Formats: sequence, structure tokens, C-alpha cells
Amino acid sequence: MSFLAPGRGRLLRVLPTRRHRLPPPQGSGGYAACFRRCKAHFLLDGVEDAVEGAAEPQQPPVSLAKSLASLTEESVVAAQRQRKPLPRMERKRLAELRIKKRVKAQYLNGKFHDLMANVVASTDTLEDAYDIVRLNSNIDMSSVRDDVCFATLAELLRTGEFDVRANVYAVVAKRREGGRLVLPRLNLRIIQEAVRVVLEVVYRPHFSKISHGCRSGRGHQSALRFISNEIGIPDWCFTIPMHKEVDRNVLSKIICLIQEKIDDNQLVTFMQHMFDAEVINLVFGGFPKGHGLPQEGVLAPILMNIYLDSFDHEVFRICMRHEGLGSEAADVSDNQESNLRHWFRSQISGLKDREENSDNQTDYPLKTKLYACRYMDEIFVAVVGSRDIAEDIKSEMITYLRKTLFLEVDDRLYLMPVRSNSRGLQFAGSMIRVTTKESAALKAVHKLKEKVHLFASQKQEIWDAMNLRLGKKWLAYGLRRVKESEIKSLGLSTPLLDHIAQFRKDGMKTDHWFKTLLKVWMQDINAKREADESILLSKYIAEPSLPQDLKDAFNNFQKQAKDYISSETAATEALLSSLKNKESAITCTDGAVIKIHAPISYIHKCLNRYGLINLEGFPKHVSALVLQDDELIISWFAGIIQRWMRWFSEVDNFKELKLMLVECVRKSCIRTLSAKYRMYEKITEKRFELDDYGIPMAEDFEAIMAPLESSSSVCTDEALMYGISSSGLFVLTLSRVRVPSRQFDCFVMGCQSASLSMYVLHVKERQRFPGFRTGFSSSIHGSLDGRRVGLCTQHVKDLYLGHISLQSVDFGVLINDSNKIP
Repeated sequence: MSFLAPGRGRLLRVLPTRRHRLPPPQGSGGYAACFRRCKAHFLLDGVEDAVEGAAEPQQPPVSLAKSLASLTEESVVAAQRQRKPLPRMERKRLAELRIKKRVKAQYLNGKFHDLMANVVASTDTLEDAYDIVRLNSNIDMSSVRDDVCFATLAELLRTGEFDVRANVYAVVAKRREGGRLVLPRLNLRIIQEAVRVVLEVVYRPHFSKISHGCRSGRGHQSALRFISNEIGIPDWCFTIPMHKEVDRNVLSKIICLIQEKIDDNQLVTFMQHMFDAEVINLVFGGFPKGHGLPQEGVLAPILMNIYLDSFDHEVFRICMRHEGLGSEAADVSDNQESNLRHWFRSQISGLKDREENSDNQTDYPLKTKLYACRYMDEIFVAVVGSRDIAEDIKSEMITYLRKTLFLEVDDRLYLMPVRSNSRGLQFAGSMIRVTTKESAALKAVHKLKEKVHLFASQKQEIWDAMNLRLGKKWLAYGLRRVKESEIKSLGLSTPLLDHIAQFRKDGMKTDHWFKTLLKVWMQDINAKREADESILLSKYIAEPSLPQDLKDAFNNFQKQAKDYISSETAATEALLSSLKNKESAITCTDGAVIKIHAPISYIHKCLNRYGLINLEGFPKHVSALVLQDDELIISWFAGIIQRWMRWFSEVDNFKELKLMLVECVRKSCIRTLSAKYRMYEKITEKRFELDDYGIPMAEDFEAIMAPLESSSSVCTDEALMYGISSSGLFVLTLSRVRVPSRQFDCFVMGCQSASLSMYVLHVKERQRFPGFRTGFSSSIHGSLDGRRVGLCTQHVKDLYLGHISLQSVDFGVLINDSNKIP
């Protein structure tokens, strides 16, 4: 169809689209009427288009640059829609960066000024600190927030009217020896977080290299890597155990150190108020740091690093004195010094510069070397040199700690010779030992002996199993003969059975009578001397009935295998002697390495003390967890494995630790669930997929644990995860106590979820100086034993898994604004 386009003076040929096509008319008119209606319709559309074109101004053509820019904006918007939410530790990092910008704005003439009034007492800073508290508590940031007026709180801080004592809560132990613990409430906790970030921004860039605690890129693992990879093989090493609670002298020293870089009297006054309220909670020694214990204050890590940073610099001065003035060594092959250091030593000692007579730097070796490593309040020192030099270094360090820093050092401190001591030295929860590398030939000899030992033990197990089977058959045969003798019609009775039957009481059943006969026989052979029934049946029943030639052949085989394992043949002795002659020409350090070992024996004792294994070392169920939900029970055991994985991930005996995790923790979890439902362990293992919860079997350990450790939810920055990643509730269980008449929220700071139940804390090991740091806290304060807290289900699970620590729990929450939780 052709129509005249209005306003354009030309004829257009228009084909009606599907929506313009009309069905053939029914009745009068036919297609002629349909044609007239279509023509009118298209004419009307053309008129409307012409009117709209005249009313709107003509748009200029869009350039290529604008088109490409619009495409970029659309892609950015689409990427923002698809972007995943940031993990909580990344959000915490962003909040600290915002506070960091405000702190740096106060830097002038080498000092930071008025940080309390302009940074801490700021509404934005307090809101960021509150977000950090909520992120530490693992709370969804989109959830309901606490009713905290940040403007009022900031005004109180600026005017100095904030009452510290009114924002603390004292937890008093039920026993006299339990002590007293003062903890901050939510408002004070927010201020402490803000002060912590401010102090870290000011001081963290100035900390020395030997400090490894609570710093980005440094932590427990970096300290152990430094000892194993950087030190080499020293002659002497020692640790410095210290213990001291913060007092007036320590506080005055801390304030003097703070005033060196911060000019703010208001901040100093606030620190003194917190000390007077006993809420700083800074203790040197006494318990392991970094586990999120309530008795470790929020400000404790940064204040401890500030206080001990002067000791770190004193270590450098001691190092320069002894290495710069050290005597020359006789063996030049051990030299690792630089020309600059040799020149410095020559200048101090007044020696002539002999650099012109030396072609390389190995002509003037430096014998004395000092290495130091500090993780919070744990100090490790290694010395290469004579015993007298090591004693001088030790005495200088102890003198500085006692007289300058007012710290108490243990008098039992002693030097440990590295090469002649096989026990090792304890540091940061691990054992540091020096072992000798084995050559390939020596490894082959030991591997052959291990194969012989394994083959002999397998044959011994088969021999014992067959003897036990024969002994059980003998018991069954004896019971059958006693029963047959009672049936007169069979005529199978013997004179011996008839004689024994005279001592049988009337009405005694056959099984009871047979047990009586066994007891008499066991008393006759003195069966109490044997360990178990298998040895009893093998020694007194099965073996006496075996042919003598068979017994002699087996005993001879076991004797030869034992002799081969315990003593070496002439060829092996010749091989070892040749290896020793070769190794004697090499220095001792070439074949020795430092190994970091987890304290397996101590962990076994802890497992027994905490109820996972019995005295014999066999796993058992944990009765304190039986009444809890299945998910919480599994989370408790999964938290143990995950914390151990993080804490001991780089030890050299990790395979042995892995087997212990599978044998003890996994089986104890299965037996706890079996005791709850009273079912067989195989059925329990099939019903609960423990691999999905992070409790794998030995063969699937790496395949299951590697994705969990590499997931985005796991943060390895100890500056952000301090007190969370290694938070330990292994010595703590919760028993649920329902309180239906009271309604209260979760006690975790920042959580507004309802808590349907109250939980009682059971501390299995009280506060004491720890023997080891094993990835879980071994010294929860005694005042928390039996304390009741209200927790939602999610935060109970987070406590068990180690996602939050006890520092996130507000033990001073009021119920109905009248009664405190006892």
C-alpha cells in the first residue's frame, strides 16, 4: 500500500505489519471496508509523527567518544552489580585506613598533635571503631545496630567528662584464689578500638625487624621461619621468661614513650583513667598472648610492642658492641661478614686497616654473631661464639629489662648448648631442635632396617592372632564338653568331669558353672600378671599345644630380625665408618639443620586432661557435649582441627600431628555422636558427613583442608586477625541452661539477636604460666568458671570454630536492667 507522507511531499510504500493486519471481515463490506480502515489508520500515525517532530528540537548526532564512554560506564555499573561482598577482615582494613587518614592529618613538625580531640573524639572515627567491634564479633553489617549515640560520646571525650569507671564491669571469682577481672563495656570498648588504631598508625612503622607480634606480614609463623631459615646453627641459645603486671612505673614509662611521638595531654589523661579503673589488662608473661583471652586487653598488643621496642633497639646496640669488637676466628670458612663491618670493627678496636693486603672479604672472619627474635613478650636469643660472650650478652639483656623496663625476669634462665642438647628449646608453643642431616646411603640403611622391623612385626601380629583364635576355640570346646556331660543319654561324660561336678552347687546354670571353673584355672596360673586376655590364651593355651619345631622356627626368626635391627652387620659398620670419615672433613654446620617441632607429648596430655582420650591414649566421647545440638558438637571438634592447622601449619612433624588429629579428634567426635544417639560408630560415621565440616580422614586430609585454608574467608594477616585466628576454646565447653521466663539478647558486642538459652562456661584449666602455646588458650581466667552468658546459636558456633573470641562477649550485660548475670 502507498500513502502520502504528511509534511514531506513524497509517496511512501508501507507494508502493514503483523499487528496492523486485520482478519478478513465477516458480513457486508468485505475487503473494501477493511482497506479504508487501514488507510485511515496509517494516515493518523503519520500526522502524529509530524506533530511530535515539529515540537521537539532535532538532536545532534552522538560522537564516537561519547558512545565508547557510555559503554564503559555501563560495564562499570554491571561489574558493581556482580561484585561479591568484601570479607569481614577486608572491611576491617578499610575502616582502619579511614582512621589512618585522619591521624596523618594531625602530623606537624615531627609529632602528632591533639589526636584525642580531633581523631578519637570524632563521630566518624567512633562509628568506624564500632564497625570494627562488630566485625570482630562476626556480625552482619546490615543487621540492627546498637543504640549508641556517637555524637554524645564524642562530646564527652572532647570535654573530658567521659566516666571510665561507669563503663567497666568487674568479674569476681567465686573462689578466693580466682582473682578479679575488670572488663570494658561497649562504649569503652569502642573508644579502646579507636585508640588502638591511632597508636598503631603512629608506632607500627617504627618497630624493629626482630619484632614479629601483631604486625602486618609478621606473626607467629614468620618468627619460626626466621629461626629455622635465617639463623643457621648457633653455639648457644636461650629464651627470656618475664612476668610483670602493669604498675605505676610501667605506666609512666609507657607514657614517656608515647609522648616522644604524640603531643596530646588529653590522651595521656585518658590512659591514666583506664589504669586507675584497672581496665588496661596489660600483663607481661603469665599467659600466652594472641588467643583472645578476656584478661588480655584490646590495647595490650600495641602497648606491649611500644614498651618492648626500646629493648629491641638495645639488642641492636648489644649486637654492634659484640660483633664490632669481636675477636677474629681461626677458621676462615665460617666468615659471612662484609667489608663495611670489618672496617667498623677495625676502627673501633684501633687495628690497622689491612684491606690493602686482602683480595676478598673472607680473610678477616667475624666469629661473634647475635640473633634475636621477639613474639610479643616471648624472646629468643641465639649466639655464635664462646660461652663467656653468650653469658655477657645474656646478663646485659637481663640488666636492661630489670633496671630500665622494670620487668621481672626468671632467675632460672640458663644457656643451652645447641649442638649437645637433644631436648631442644621451647619458644612460641614449639620445640626448636638441631638435627643432623642423613646422607643417602645412611637413609638407605635405615630404610632397610625399617622394612625388616615392619615385616617382623606383621608376622608377630599374625602369630598372635592365630594363637588367640585357637584359644577362643579351646574355650568354646570346653563349654561344649561341659554341656554335653550334663546329657546322660549321650554318654560323653568322663571321670574327670564327673569328679568336678561334685563341687557344683544345686541349681547352678551351666554358663555360671563354666565361669567358676575358668576363675579357678586363672587363679592357678596367676593370670593377673598378664596384660590382656590375648596373651593369656596364647601363652597358656595355644602355644603349649603347638609343635615344638614350629615354635622354635618362629622364635628363631624373630630373634634374628631383632638382632639385625638392634646391631649392625660388618658391612653396615664399614659403610657408616666411611660416611663418618667423610663427614669429619666437613664442618659440623654443613650437616646440621634447625627443626621446628610441635609438642606432641604435651598435646597428648592435654587431650587426656580435657576428656578426648583416656589414660591409655584411646579416644572417648566428651560427656559435656552430648546434650548439645549436632552442628555445635561437630563445630567444637572442627574448631580444634582448624586452629591446629593454622598454628602448626609449618612445623616439621606435621605428619605426626595430622595422624593424631585423625586418630583422636575425629574418633572422639564420632564416639560423642554415637553416645548421644546410642548407635554404632560405623552408622554414625555414615550418617554424619564429617568431611564436609572440616574433620577429614587421614587419606583425604590434604584434599579437604587445603580448600578451607585457601578460601577467601581465611585471613592470614595477624594485624587484623590477632586474637581471633588462634582463639582457643579447647579448654572451654558450654552447657545450655534454659531460662524461659526471661527474654534477653545475645551477649556478644554488637549482636541484637535473641538468645533463647543461657550457657555456663566450664573452664577446664585455670590461669597459670603456660608450658606451651598450642593453638588454643590454656589459661582462661579463673573468674570466668561457672559464669553464665546468653548466646545465640550462631555465636556459639563461632566460639567453637574460633571465628570470634571471648573478648567479644560482654560479661556485664544487664537483664531487665536490674539483675546482673552471676
